[in-house]
Amino acid sequence: MNLSEMIIPILVGFVILFGLLKRCEVYPAFTTGAEDGLKTAVKIVPQLVGLMVAIKVFNASGAMDFIVNILSPVAKLIHFPSEALPFALLRPVSGSGSLAMATDIFKRFGPDSFAGRVVSVMMGSTETTFYTVAVYFGAVGVRDVRHTLMCALFADFVSMVLSVVVCTIFF
Repeated sequence: MNLSEMIIPILVGFVILFGLLKRCEVYPAFTTGAEDGLKTAVKIVPQLVGLMVAIKVFNASGAMDFIVNILSPVAKLIHFPSEALPFALLRPVSGSGSLAMATDIFKRFGPDSFAGRVVSVMMGSTETTFYTVAVYFGAVGVRDVRHTLMCALFADFVSMVLSVVVCTIFF
């Protein structure tokens, strides 16, 4: 048996031992934490459902193709690979959707293509902004997210532009 198979049981055992040494009632603390976690999960479900519905409607309506067609000339001006444009638009909205799109780009153009490298750098340097805001702000009941959202989307934009710059310089 190797360490990777034992790490979770070791970690759980360490937490239980630490709780006992601190004279904490471990099981009641665990059940209280689990109850709080379930309450939080139930509290954020409406935001997640709304986000998922919005993503499906956006894709099914053809809005993604429309926006990509409009932005393609601008993307070419700044040497942004047009193949990566749908990924750049979807990344702030959906992690799983952008991962599927990245996989498709890797299959079609190759992971070592310019588009594949740009998508890889974007994947590591951007966030699923709308999902993160929905989950974290929804969990604590914050309703006014406009300033956070604008700053986060600007940071995503800068990361996407710099992904092209970095890939151009280093590859």
